[in-house]
Amino acid sequence: MNKKTGKLYGIGVGPGNTELLTIKANKILNNIPVICSPKSSAKRESIALSIVKPLIENKIAKSEIEIIEPVFPMTEDNDELEKHWKLAADLIAKKLDGGYDVGFITLGDPSIFSTFSYIQKKLEHRYEIEMVPGITSFTACASSIGKPLVEKDEVLVIVPKIDDRFENLLDNGNSIVLMKASRNTRELEEKVLKHDKEEIISVENATQKDEKIIKGFSTDKPYLTTTIIKSSEK
Repeated sequence: MNKKTGKLYGIGVGPGNTELLTIKANKILNNIPVICSPKSSAKRESIALSIVKPLIENKIAKSEIEIIEPVFPMTEDNDELEKHWKLAADLIAKKLDGGYDVGFITLGDPSIFSTFSYIQKKLEHRYEIEMVPGITSFTACASSIGKPLVEKDEVLVIVPKIDDRFENLLDNGNSIVLMKASRNTRELEEKVLKHDKEEIISVENATQKDEKIIKGFSTDKPYLTTTIIKSSEK
């Protein structure tokens, strides 16, 4: 008889505030034996892990949960990334083959610019996988600002960075969300500033104690920075 394999969960842990985890995410985290929490370097703690830790402190103290932390470096070298994704997938597969359920935690939602997607593609044909949605950074930012992202028939555009496609999107979208605003240079931001019909608001570290709302682009550009560009009312 074949041994039953574990189940992999891709769990969105929201934008930063522990209280914004869903009830379902909390329930799963407190009932699985293994959490996979990727981090950008061996010396840094995962932001996603810092979000969920308050909910699983007792399990950690009692050694009732194992935390594995593969490194996903901040690089655009595809070969280097592929190597680390494979290492992480193999590590997770070993736990799943042992019959252990694994929760892969990721900032925001697992379906939006998430590292989970790379692992999912490598393992989806071998194991049962469930995605658990989380609150996205841009909806959290809109709440912090206190304004709707879109209304009626308006078009919302979500982009990872400003590039050659952006000007066309800027002309046609009613609201533009720059998800990874820290990657944009001043030169690229100047392209946006030329469109004086837009209102630009940036949010650093949304929902966290050091949250900061800025009119225009962020100067400091911490990693968790999102910029919302809205068309001015006509």
